[in-house]
Amino acid sequence: MSAMGAAATPHRRIALFGLCLAAGMVWLAFADAGIVLPTVAQELDIDLTDLQWVNNAFSLACGVVVLSAGRFSDVYGRRLMFLIGTVMFGVFGLLSALLSGLPGLIAGRALMGVGAALILPATLALIPVMFDRDSQPGAFGTWMAVAWVGQAAGPAVGGLLTATVGWRAILWMNAPLAVLAFYLVLRYCPESRDVEAPRGVDVAGLLTSGLAAFLLLYACTAGQEDGFGSPLIVACFVASAVLWVAFVVVEGRVRNPLVELRLFQARDFDGALVANLTMNLVFAGISYVLALYLQDVRGYSPFVAGCLLLPATVTILVFNPIGQRIGQRRGPRGPILTAMFIMALGALVAGILSTSSPYWLLAAGLLVLGAGIGLLSTPLSDTAVAGPPADLAGTASGLFKSTSMLGGSLGVALLAAASGAFQTNAGTRLGHEAGLTDGQLDRLRQALTASKQGQSQLAGLSDADRMRVIDGYHQAQAAGAAGAVKLAAVIALACGLLLLWLWPRSRRTPGATR
Repeated sequence: MSAMGAAATPHRRIALFGLCLAAGMVWLAFADAGIVLPTVAQELDIDLTDLQWVNNAFSLACGVVVLSAGRFSDVYGRRLMFLIGTVMFGVFGLLSALLSGLPGLIAGRALMGVGAALILPATLALIPVMFDRDSQPGAFGTWMAVAWVGQAAGPAVGGLLTATVGWRAILWMNAPLAVLAFYLVLRYCPESRDVEAPRGVDVAGLLTSGLAAFLLLYACTAGQEDGFGSPLIVACFVASAVLWVAFVVVEGRVRNPLVELRLFQARDFDGALVANLTMNLVFAGISYVLALYLQDVRGYSPFVAGCLLLPATVTILVFNPIGQRIGQRRGPRGPILTAMFIMALGALVAGILSTSSPYWLLAAGLLVLGAGIGLLSTPLSDTAVAGPPADLAGTASGLFKSTSMLGGSLGVALLAAASGAFQTNAGTRLGHEAGLTDGQLDRLRQALTASKQGQSQLAGLSDADRMRVIDGYHQAQAAGAAGAVKLAAVIALACGLLLLWLWPRSRRTPGATR
């Protein structure tokens, strides 16, 4: 690998600031869209179900591209891929703010996701280039803290921008941030690539992995509207599974694979990927469900709802250095396993929701959830990115970030679908008691997010029936949110138990490289 060493990179702290700025920008964009969807639904008169594609297009595109982006960064240059991605992210964020209509928003967010896919693996892969092994955990800890603060604070930032300058600000604000990150990395960060890597592209691996990820995320998203028993959705799930198997077969046979399968021979690397997938699934899904609950059921504005989700940010920052120190002294397995069970406890407490549940209970759950995330973040990234061979840093970070985006997308899709399933029976029963048809009920559900179409449906009811329907749906939606968040607790618990088997105790000295 051609790279300047840490001793030859005197401005590595400034370069790290630029890398972290870009990572925080990406994760902020990942998290801030969900909080503004009810406002967009009202302003553009678009159904909330359709608007989920605005939220999911970003992670869908990033999840599909990020794996190949990690390989490209190894071959063509990690700094080069970062700079290209930063330009794409800023330009398409600005264009998305200027476009009107649902198709433009979806396309713009998807192209931002492609830029994010180029940014994320490169930011992680460049850290070992500039920092020696003893300094890397601290650098990774800084990166993870910024990334998680961006994701955790995303709803509050999105709500603030919506309340002050309008929801389109969450799109155009990326342009100036991208310019600053571009300059800092171009000026202060050295280039790095695997000089021995062949320049050919594993087209078969690229197509099979990209299509597999796309079909999986499409099925999870579209299944919420079409039904997960729909023949099309079932076919997408089956095709995705087949393509993933084909991808593994292809990678084991081609001369220059997109992903070196020897990475998976390390059980700690496998465990880190599983833990990362679960962590992002749980946090992204819970954040999305709670953002809608706080606005639709409890009646808070986007800004207030976002602020009410901030407690997790506090404990993420507090426990991040603690996890770093424990990982350096005792190895990463302990803090990661412990953190999974802490996350399960936090999600369980946060899932105690109703139309009148006290906020302190939700805040306590979020604080515990954030403590778990903070505890495992640095040991996780250090294991997944700094542990593998240096020539595979880009590929390893691409896999790591692929599980982040896939986990986030799956979390939103899975918990949104679970929330809808939990609330459907109660809401339908109450609506039928008010004399509504199934078609009217489908449109009426949008009333809870201030859709104009939904408001017109409500206006046609008597005052007594209108209040009864609204109260009934609020109760049903609260029950749906509670069930979905508790499901996230079960998923975190199951992951912790799985890691006990998957990630055996290692006799290797903590902090040693492979």
